[in-house]
Amino acid sequence: MRHYERLLAWQRCHELALRTYEATRAFPKTEQYGLTSQARRAAFSAAANILEGSARRGPQEFQRFLNIALGSLSELSYIFRLAKELELLGLPEWQSLDRLYTQARFMTWKLYQAVVKKPSPSSPVLPVPSL
Repeated sequence: MRHYERLLAWQRCHELALRTYEATRAFPKTEQYGLTSQARRAAFSAAANILEGSARRGPQEFQRFLNIALGSLSELSYIFRLAKELELLGLPEWQSLDRLYTQARFMTWKLYQAVVKKPSPSSPVLPVPSL
């Protein structure tokens, strides 16, 4: 198993990308270069940025890529909403995608928070005062 495959955030985003590709197959051909392309790009971007960030050196780089992944997930959420309101997605399919989006966003946000809290190797470790 590759390092990034162990990350729950990547696992959820990868699953979301797969489901996005499945869901957009049913979109009309007129949306091939519109919502279909945008949804697939945003879903791919979320998973790919987690992967790429995990391969970078230092927590600041990883944070930057996680931030991009979170932005892509937000974009995808809006695309799903718009597709639902345009009746390109049925309610059950939208609810399923929205649940998966919520899980992916939560896990990515938690990973971002964990990386932010991680002290960098160059930061001094201060002694804890005794009581």
